[in-house]
Amino acid sequence: MRLRSAHRRAETAIVLAILVAGLPGFSAASRAASPGNGELPGAATSAATRHADDAVLVGFTPKATEDDKRAARRAAGAESSKKLSKDPKGAEKLRLRQGRSVEQAIAALKANPRVRYAEPDYVVEHTATSNDPYYLDGSLWGMYGDASPLQVNAFGSGAAEAWQLGFAGSRSIVVGIIDEGIQVAHPDLAANIWTNPGEIAGNGLDDDANGYVDDVNGWDFFNDDASVFDGNQTEGQDAHGTHVAGTIGGVGGNGIGVAGVNWQVTLISAKFLGPNGGSISDAVSALAYLTDLKINHGINIVASSNSWGGGGFSQAMLDAIEAAGDAGMLFVAAAGNSNTNNDLSASYPSNYQCTRGGTRGWDCVVAVAAITSSGARASFSSYGATTVDLGAPGVGVWSSVPLGSYASYSGTSMATPHVSGAVALCASINPGLTAQAVRQAVVGTVAPTASMAGTTASGGRLDVGAMVGQCSPSTAPVDGAPSALTATALSPTRIGLSWVDGSSNETAFAIQRSPVSGGLCTAFTAFASVGQNQTSFTAGGL
Repeated sequence: MRLRSAHRRAETAIVLAILVAGLPGFSAASRAASPGNGELPGAATSAATRHADDAVLVGFTPKATEDDKRAARRAAGAESSKKLSKDPKGAEKLRLRQGRSVEQAIAALKANPRVRYAEPDYVVEHTATSNDPYYLDGSLWGMYGDASPLQVNAFGSGAAEAWQLGFAGSRSIVVGIIDEGIQVAHPDLAANIWTNPGEIAGNGLDDDANGYVDDVNGWDFFNDDASVFDGNQTEGQDAHGTHVAGTIGGVGGNGIGVAGVNWQVTLISAKFLGPNGGSISDAVSALAYLTDLKINHGINIVASSNSWGGGGFSQAMLDAIEAAGDAGMLFVAAAGNSNTNNDLSASYPSNYQCTRGGTRGWDCVVAVAAITSSGARASFSSYGATTVDLGAPGVGVWSSVPLGSYASYSGTSMATPHVSGAVALCASINPGLTAQAVRQAVVGTVAPTASMAGTTASGGRLDVGAMVGQCSPSTAPVDGAPSALTATALSPTRIGLSWVDGSSNETAFAIQRSPVSGGLCTAFTAFASVGQNQTSFTAGGL
């Protein structure tokens, strides 16, 4: 492993090589039960924990062989199985034979020592409600700030203040929208829709070998095809995803419609919601798809935007979020529309903690509540002094909808893309920032707000105008270097790194590793990075 203290172009380095081979002294610890561990709700199942009645999700232990997995599937009564990601250790969805209940299948799986978890395939829904008809006429209040040009609203996101300073985003920054689909031809979105550089459209081949044929603009996990837009004004399908996309990245300065937080950004559709919601298994696959694009195909995805909720705790979903966090992606999630305290009654996915059990040192999940144009917490918005991070505009939010039209929606669904957009804008200002540093820039610069005090961890609302100063790279040179890099075996595939921070003015520590080939260390390659002033990191997948 090699550790570098980095600061944009200036950096100092100390090289400490560690050959990890076998990790002597490792002893396995007992496995703690996950918060949900596949527990089913009681007979009176609530709408929030509805699940498919013919499928379960299962994760196997690292020691499980293919024979073990086949035996477990048989015992569960599965007639078919489907991997939810390309990760060989990832979750599977088992489709149950007729007459086999979810309860019976989970009981059989949990009795198997080679099963890490078994759980229902929960049903989830988007978190928005319609609201009865842009910047110049005062409608787009969520983009205003207290010093924005032409229009002012102190409780808006302040995105217009960033635009005034010359910060309007970059198409080199990518956001994955895990939601309904997006009208890719919408006149306010078309210029910012991702086109897969590894695919040749319409040739019926998986040109980039990522497992998805002709995924030119993303993938539809609900219908299992490459068409990410299936909506029209009559059915209303894909309106929610198109609305979310417009808030993140509606093209600005084009004289039509709305402007998103980013006038320029790249949006990938990872559709998993249909007209009546979707399943956790498809959400897991959607996030794994984005993570693979980042890790194995060089797509610079900085965040996923998740304006949906429902179901109980899912280990498969948490594993997918953790993997995305390991890859440097933030998971921005709606707090929920049930007007409840998430500290007391968990709302997923916003309640997940993406900390690798505390070893990561920071949380890759950003949970968002909704505020009104007067700064009050929206009457429907869920909250939580420890589980919800900040508030953002979520009532009377105008944005794009099919077909080439616009509408006003309300919900924590509408607050979430304001924050997802802020993450992308910050990353465009300083591409060298780590995910942790971007998160800190967004959450650490909130405007204190009475309605958010005691109801969010930050006590404030999104303030993009203030955020840009935190995102901008420092001009002070890096001084000093990290030292005393040590490694401790945590498992057969994970080591804990620690060091002494002898640097100042750094914005991140870059971690590189030298894979072993033929008993020799090969060239150092980029592995991970952590934020400034950090002194530890857990390296996995070794």
